[in-house]
Amino acid sequence: QVQLVESGGGLVQPGGSLRLSCAASGFTFNIYTIAWFRQAPGKEREGASCIRGRDGSTYYADSVKGRFTASRDNAKNTVYLQMNSLKPEDTGVYFCAAGWSRVSLQAMCENPREYDYWGQGIQVTVSS
Repeated sequence: QVQLVESGGGLVQPGGSLRLSCAASGFTFNIYTIAWFRQAPGKEREGASCIRGRDGSTYYADSVKGRFTASRDNAKNTVYLQMNSLKPEDTGVYFCAAGWSRVSLQAMCENPREYDYWGQGIQVTVSS
């Protein structure tokens, strides 16, 4: 049974940090690209970052570049998203997703339809 389970969300003040984790099971984790998508109320789901399976290459949306860092530990079947200098506009539900495709990493990061498996999502709220 495939599972993706997010953890590490919560409430943080502007300028603060959070680290999200995505623990995976039930599929060949190390060959899949793992993405972090986020969705704010009333807005479409947005790809924040993606990290490839075997080589660990990454892509970030312009809105998070320089503040968010994705990493993965294939031995633990886990992907992390370190989020620094958080802003109120980073508020939303964050989902991790797993997919495999030959398209570019940027294309994968921008298209939720490239992903086969999804976590249930976790709330991140940035507010004073």
